[in-house]
Amino acid sequence: QVQLVESGGGLVQAGDSLRLSCAASGGRVSKYHMGWFRQAPGKEREFVAAVKGRLTLYEDSVKGRFTISRDYSENENTVYLQMNSLKPEDTATYYCAANQGASFAVDTIDYWGKGTLVTVSS
Repeated sequence: QVQLVESGGGLVQAGDSLRLSCAASGGRVSKYHMGWFRQAPGKEREFVAAVKGRLTLYEDSVKGRFTISRDYSENENTVYLQMNSLKPEDTATYYCAANQGASFAVDTIDYWGKGTLVTVSS
Protein backbone atom coordinates (compact mmCIF):
# COMPACT_ATOMS: atom_id res chain seq x y z
CA GLN A 1 0.00 0.00 0.00
CA VAL A 2 1.43 3.36 -1.08
CA GLN A 3 0.57 6.55 0.76
CA LEU A 4 0.82 9.91 -0.98
CA VAL A 5 0.71 13.21 0.89
CA GLU A 6 0.70 16.49 -1.00
CA SER A 7 1.69 19.90 0.31
CA GLY A 8 2.53 23.35 -0.97
CA GLY A 9 -0.77 24.61 -2.30
CA GLY A 10 -2.08 28.08 -1.58
CA LEU A 11 -3.38 31.37 -2.89
CA VAL A 12 -1.13 33.29 -5.26
CA GLN A 13 -1.44 36.00 -7.88
CA ALA A 14 -1.13 35.50 -11.61
CA GLY A 15 2.52 35.31 -12.60
CA ASP A 16 3.65 33.94 -9.25
CA SER A 17 5.29 30.58 -8.58
CA LEU A 18 4.50 27.66 -6.28
CA ARG A 19 6.20 24.36 -5.62
CA LEU A 20 4.07 21.37 -4.75
CA SER A 21 5.51 18.38 -2.95
CA CYS A 22 4.27 14.81 -2.73
CA ALA A 23 5.76 12.52 -0.13
CA ALA A 24 5.34 8.89 -1.09
CA SER A 25 5.80 6.05 1.38
CA GLY A 26 4.87 2.41 1.94
CA GLY A 27 5.41 -0.56 -0.25
CA ARG A 28 8.09 -0.49 -2.91
CA VAL A 29 7.58 3.11 -3.90
CA SER A 30 10.57 3.16 -6.22
CA LYS A 31 8.86 0.84 -8.69
CA TYR A 32 6.00 3.29 -9.27
CA HIS A 33 5.91 6.04 -11.82
CA MET A 34 4.77 9.32 -10.26
CA GLY A 35 2.74 12.20 -11.55
CA TRP A 36 0.37 15.08 -10.94
CA PHE A 37 -3.23 15.63 -11.97
CA ARG A 38 -5.57 18.52 -11.30
CA GLN A 39 -9.27 19.04 -11.05
CA ALA A 40 -10.97 22.39 -11.31
CA PRO A 41 -14.48 22.90 -9.90
CA GLY A 42 -17.06 21.39 -12.22
CA LYS A 43 -14.45 19.80 -14.45
CA GLU A 44 -12.97 16.36 -14.85
CA ARG A 45 -9.62 15.42 -13.39
CA GLU A 46 -6.87 15.98 -15.93
CA PHE A 47 -3.26 14.95 -16.37
CA VAL A 48 -0.63 17.60 -15.65
CA ALA A 49 2.78 15.95 -15.55
CA ALA A 50 4.53 12.65 -14.91
CA VAL A 51 8.02 11.34 -14.35
CA LYS A 52 8.93 7.85 -15.51
CA GLY A 53 12.56 7.20 -14.76
CA ARG A 54 14.41 9.86 -16.70
CA LEU A 55 11.43 10.68 -18.89
CA THR A 56 9.13 13.58 -18.05
CA LEU A 57 5.76 14.22 -19.64
CA TYR A 58 3.62 17.35 -19.58
CA GLU A 59 0.18 18.43 -20.58
CA ASP A 60 0.44 21.00 -23.37
CA SER A 61 -0.89 23.97 -21.42
CA VAL A 62 1.81 23.66 -18.73
CA LYS A 63 4.82 22.96 -20.94
CA GLY A 64 7.52 25.52 -20.34
CA ARG A 65 5.91 26.68 -17.08
CA PHE A 66 5.78 23.57 -14.89
CA THR A 67 8.63 21.22 -14.04
CA ILE A 68 8.24 17.83 -12.42
CA SER A 69 11.11 16.23 -10.55
CA ARG A 70 11.66 13.30 -8.24
CA ASP A 71 14.07 12.74 -5.36
CA TYR A 72 14.85 9.32 -4.02
CA SER A 73 15.89 8.53 -0.49
CA GLU A 74 16.26 5.31 1.42
CA ASN A 75 12.71 5.01 2.72
CA GLU A 76 10.74 7.73 1.06
CA ASN A 77 10.32 9.26 -2.37
CA THR A 78 9.32 12.85 -2.96
CA VAL A 79 7.92 14.24 -6.18
CA TYR A 80 7.86 17.96 -6.84
CA LEU A 81 5.92 20.14 -9.21
CA GLN A 82 7.50 23.54 -9.72
CA MET A 83 4.87 25.84 -11.16
CA ASN A 84 5.96 29.16 -12.64
CA SER A 85 4.05 31.91 -14.42
CA LEU A 86 0.82 30.74 -12.89
CA LYS A 87 -2.43 31.69 -14.56
CA PRO A 88 -5.98 31.88 -13.16
CA GLU A 89 -6.85 28.86 -15.30
CA ASP A 90 -4.34 26.83 -13.29
CA THR A 91 -6.67 27.10 -10.31
CA ALA A 92 -7.55 23.57 -9.21
CA THR A 93 -6.99 20.90 -6.63
CA TYR A 94 -3.74 19.16 -7.52
CA TYR A 95 -3.46 15.43 -6.89
CA CYS A 96 -0.34 13.31 -6.66
CA ALA A 97 -0.56 9.95 -8.40
CA ALA A 98 1.43 6.74 -8.39
CA ASN A 99 1.15 4.13 -11.08
CA GLN A 100 3.02 0.93 -11.68
CA GLY A 101 1.94 0.78 -15.32
CA ALA A 102 3.15 3.08 -18.06
CA SER A 103 -0.22 4.73 -18.69
CA PHE A 104 -1.26 7.88 -16.88
CA ALA A 105 -4.88 7.80 -17.87
CA VAL A 106 -7.05 8.75 -14.91
CA ASP A 107 -8.73 5.37 -14.67
CA THR A 108 -5.42 3.47 -14.60
CA ILE A 109 -3.85 5.15 -11.56
CA ASP A 110 -3.02 2.82 -8.70
CA TYR A 111 -2.82 5.37 -5.86
CA TRP A 112 -3.98 8.94 -5.29
CA GLY A 113 -3.19 11.55 -2.71
CA LYS A 114 -5.93 13.64 -1.12
CA GLY A 115 -4.99 16.76 -3.04
CA THR A 116 -3.79 20.28 -2.36
CA LEU A 117 -5.65 23.39 -3.49
CA VAL A 118 -3.98 25.95 -5.73
CA THR A 119 -5.82 29.22 -6.30
CA VAL A 120 -4.46 31.79 -8.73
CA SER A 121 -6.04 35.22 -8.63
CA SER A 122 -5.98 37.60 -11.57
